[in-house]
Amino acid sequence: MNIRDFDLWCRSFLQIDALRETDDSLNGIQVSRGPQPLKRLGFAVDACVETFQRAVQGGADLLFVHHGLFWGKASRIEGPLLERLRILLENNLALYACHLPLDMHPEVGNNAVLANLLALEDRKPFGVYHGVAIGVSGSLPSPMDIDTLVRTILPDLSAPRLLIAPERTMISKVAIVSGGAAFEAFQAFGTDIDLYITGEPSHSVYHGVVEAGLGFLAAGHYATETWGVKAMAEKASRELGLETFFIDLPTGL
Repeated sequence: MNIRDFDLWCRSFLQIDALRETDDSLNGIQVSRGPQPLKRLGFAVDACVETFQRAVQGGADLLFVHHGLFWGKASRIEGPLLERLRILLENNLALYACHLPLDMHPEVGNNAVLANLLALEDRKPFGVYHGVAIGVSGSLPSPMDIDTLVRTILPDLSAPRLLIAPERTMISKVAIVSGGAAFEAFQAFGTDIDLYITGEPSHSVYHGVVEAGLGFLAAGHYATETWGVKAMAEKASRELGLETFFIDLPTGL
């Protein structure tokens, strides 16, 4: 399997083409390589110098990331971007990025895997962004207190970036949109959702959330978006028979 074959495999289940006009990330191949077979794949959240260096050290032929290098506009090839590209090109390391198509995928998506952690039932699309629902809502199998839920979402015992407890002591229904999706909390107002889970908090939503009685858990942008790339690594190993490894580079945000 070469990089073109890998691209076709990704596009067979990730909505890369369908979201071309919605997502300003350059989803798919961002930096290519020759026709040589891929043997070992690295997976990480962010495209950055340290991630690239670790991918090279780990013997990766291709690095799959959630946050790539290019975001909707032309960039000058200088400074940090030049250094990043230099590492990729000098080491024949391909870069593959997948942003919203990975967030929203029902099997390997960040939101789907987070929903699996909570064993959500009766799942429905949630979190409309530019006309596309990228998150999920659902019911817990049985009501859960907020402390137990936080430990389930953050099993490494790290602290959330922000926690606003819901009016109800026990949580029955939640909605999830990973990453930087604080404003999608507004879409839970006036519903039966007890808790909204995302990555980053925002001052601009704080008072509205409190006044609506909605619980709000910002578990960390990075922490909520490791799940999809890990699930992709497992899927690639299982279906393609390639060696895979995850590069953990938390930002604390």
